[in-house]
Amino acid sequence: MNIEGTCDPRFAGVRDAFADCFEQGLEHGAGVSVVVHGRTVVELWGGHADAARTRPWRRDTLVNVWSSTKGVVALAIAMLVERGKLDYAAPVARYWPEFAAGGKERITLDLLMSHQAGLNGLAVPMAETGLLAWTPFVDALAAMSPLWEPGSRCIYHALTYGHLAGEVLRRVDGRSVGRFIAEEIAGPLQADFHVGLPDRDDRRVAEMIEGPKASDWIDFVRASPFPHACENPVPRALAPNDRAWRAAEVPGGNGQSTAHALARVYGMMAAGGVWEGKRLINPSAIEEAARPRFRGIDESFAAPAAFAAGYQIEDVVYAERASPQTFGHTGWGGAMGFADRGAAVGFGYVTNRMLGFDDVDPRRKGLIDAVYDSL
Repeated sequence: MNIEGTCDPRFAGVRDAFADCFEQGLEHGAGVSVVVHGRTVVELWGGHADAARTRPWRRDTLVNVWSSTKGVVALAIAMLVERGKLDYAAPVARYWPEFAAGGKERITLDLLMSHQAGLNGLAVPMAETGLLAWTPFVDALAAMSPLWEPGSRCIYHALTYGHLAGEVLRRVDGRSVGRFIAEEIAGPLQADFHVGLPDRDDRRVAEMIEGPKASDWIDFVRASPFPHACENPVPRALAPNDRAWRAAEVPGGNGQSTAHALARVYGMMAAGGVWEGKRLINPSAIEEAARPRFRGIDESFAAPAAFAAGYQIEDVVYAERASPQTFGHTGWGGAMGFADRGAAVGFGYVTNRMLGFDDVDPRRKGLIDAVYDSL
């Protein structure tokens, strides 16, 4: 497999780990990028952007990063908190009055951002078209009662997270979450990250490939006592191959990104909110967003979980190599972005071969281990 891109000699182990993923048959097309102290030290890509292997993966190939989108949405919310437009401790209904229906008037933004709001899915039927159209989905969320007592447990809000956070953002800022990210985050960072992809960029998008065990988690959640995250609608692994999905704003899971874009976003936060001399957010706001809100068991997955305000935290995710100051988010099938403020590391990994594993994804683990072995 021909691996392209650049890699600081000190981080040659990351190149080796990336190549090994292809040699083991775990990858089809992918990219990985690492930023340390604001400098890109790894930007690699390889494989193919389509299942038929007719399109080589290129530096600007975009791919759906699923729930890794959530971390960028969390940054957008943190920026508005810093600007005084939002308060994590405030009730969501302060900003979105209709949300108070169904006994939700006391649900705070903090509970919403940490998957403790009792709104892990809809209680009424909803087709994927309603999710993509935005308004039907957010109106249904505003009208419903919580599925369980808010604050009593953590149940992953797989798709609802993005619409809930995105509607709060829209109510106080006036822009959609996709536009806010484009203008306030992706633009200043020159990060190739999109929620709501323009037609002109469709040619750069990689085809998603559903590999072994990729969708096992859906059946597991649907069989749990808290199934709603995977119903109304049922998530589809190959939805990103539809133009309608890419064009819509589904901020819980349809960000289109390169590995370098994720690494830039998190590299900026790992460096205290500054990128190439320009400050996007203050260190105190990053620290507040990354402060733990929940540690325990997600009862829909029957697995340990730890969340800050929209970020996964602690060694539940980061294979015990990162510092306690690490936060980020994984994505269905493989993608991942994170910031380690202790080591000033920003990391991005994207792939179009969606896989499921009984334990930690060996692709991510191998790459992360190689990064920390190189520091």
